[in-house]
Amino acid sequence: MARETTIKGDVHPEFGGVADAFSQNFEFRNELGASVCVIRDGETVVDLWGGYKDEARTTEWQEDTVSIVFSCTKAATALCAHRLVDRGQLNLNAKVADYWPEYACNGKEDTTVLMMLNHSAGVPAFHDPVEPDGCLDWDATINRMAAMEPWWEPGTLHGYHALTFGWTVGELVRRVSGKSLGEFLRDELAGPLGADFSIGLPESEEGRVAPMVFYKPAPGEPIAPFTQKMIGDPASIQSKAFVNTGGIDYNVRKTHAAELGAAGGIANARSMARVFSSLSSSVTDSYFSQARIEAMGYVSTATRYDATLMIPTRFGQGFMCSMDNRHIPGGHDSSFIIGKNAFGHVGMGGSCVFFDPDRDLIFAYSMNQMGPGILLNSRGQSLIDATYDALGYSGNAPGFWMP
Repeated sequence: MARETTIKGDVHPEFGGVADAFSQNFEFRNELGASVCVIRDGETVVDLWGGYKDEARTTEWQEDTVSIVFSCTKAATALCAHRLVDRGQLNLNAKVADYWPEYACNGKEDTTVLMMLNHSAGVPAFHDPVEPDGCLDWDATINRMAAMEPWWEPGTLHGYHALTFGWTVGELVRRVSGKSLGEFLRDELAGPLGADFSIGLPESEEGRVAPMVFYKPAPGEPIAPFTQKMIGDPASIQSKAFVNTGGIDYNVRKTHAAELGAAGGIANARSMARVFSSLSSSVTDSYFSQARIEAMGYVSTATRYDATLMIPTRFGQGFMCSMDNRHIPGGHDSSFIIGKNAFGHVGMGGSCVFFDPDRDLIFAYSMNQMGPGILLNSRGQSLIDATYDALGYSGNAPGFWMP
């Protein structure tokens, strides 16, 4: 049954299809509260929000409402690292030990900076049990990361570093810059760009956060191999990566305050798009060199079987590239189909952000009702599809959107 939902904001007439898709998400795809933003050639052509902050539908989603964007946080963390790479302060091919000497032990001695960015470093999860709230303590977690043995020889396999990416890359940012990851993001990108994106949310902003509503599978709904492994094998990478976290509750103040650089960022679509506008020459050319931008989206690792997610994946230097898994069971909820040279990230439950250099396009979507699958689901993908349709693209049959 269709539900009446108030949608506010602005949309350029040529992108009316995005507004239609956004409305249809509320009517037919169980959207609760959400925002979507599209910037094209430096002009904001879509900036919409609507729905509710809470599951009881008592408080409307406002223009400044924010929520956890889960792994879209990795994209912001990666941009922080690339700021340092562009300045010559961080070398992708250098050993991590050059910046973080304590890390060089127990088989991790030859780990490079690039391995940390492209998910081949071999540390996707902790072996030993994490104490309650242990992952909210940066220093204790960094010490744990430094001392642990890798799951595989660094650089020889690829497996998504779901939470650990935030500490491996984030600690490099801290060691090189002298600032915490959250401070660096605020001072170098979010603040100057006017982006309401926090890794470590100030307490004064807590009232604007929409709680996340976790996905509940319907009775009899097929369970993905990843989920089966996560639930059924406590010793597996899948279980260790997503369950052995010290019991992180993403809807409480102490988690919002922590600097979780892989999954704890708090933002909305407009603020994610503004952070990514640092990549657009139509907005600014003062943040990244053209060579660095092209390198970010170049496919650095690709595999038919991600050691963590158990699906085919493709990653650039800290970013997801277009991933088409529609050919596998449940693949429509395990894909992220964007432009051929586009790069960005999906967040657990369906949020996403990306930059397409071929069309100077920035897209971002956030929501509080999480959806099924490992990567994107039909709500976010429908908005992406409508955006490329508005640009006159012909289709995405090859696994990416074609002009």
